[in-house]
Amino acid sequence: MGIQDRKERDKLEMRKRIIDAAMHMFTKEGYEHASIRKIADKIEYSPATIYLYYKDKDELLYDVQAECFSKLVDIFKREANAPHPFTRLEQICRSYVQFGKNHAEMYDLMFIMKSPMNNVHEHENWQNADDAFAYLAKTIAECMEQGLIKYDNLYLGALSVWAMGHGLVSLNIRCRMKVMDMTEEQTDDAINAAIEGYLSTIKK
Repeated sequence: MGIQDRKERDKLEMRKRIIDAAMHMFTKEGYEHASIRKIADKIEYSPATIYLYYKDKDELLYDVQAECFSKLVDIFKREANAPHPFTRLEQICRSYVQFGKNHAEMYDLMFIMKSPMNNVHEHENWQNADDAFAYLAKTIAECMEQGLIKYDNLYLGALSVWAMGHGLVSLNIRCRMKVMDMTEEQTDDAINAAIEGYLSTIKK
């Protein structure tokens, strides 16, 4: 391995250490309570080292968000891979909602907090969600090709499914479903029934 290759490897390893430390702090202590200095202390480096890689906390949060989306895509690939596209669509919905329940703090960074989006300029796309959205869109497209769902517009269909899942997760992790005075088990049953009910309305 040449000197340049070694330097590049070291940079990638340091960036990974910074992201891992930041993710731990953001999800365990909250974004507002974390600071570049605290993250630097956790990896036993000076804040100046982190500033070599990130200009501010928002830029670091954006990369942490990307790592969260990578974990979601891995779950889709592992849990939502049925050959039949409509079955896979159902698996995606359930995996998505379960991810939000199991990783509420990550979900907050991915979809609810505005701060990560401060690093997205008006002329740029939000690339962090591309792979996850593409996984959903590909499944929707296959459902449309086989005449399995009522949508005839790919992005309208994908956005609708995503919005349904996001709504359920957001209501749940923000404790808004408590208004229904249900136990956790009843809440889970209600969420599953909502997914089934929604999918039944778009199925041909």
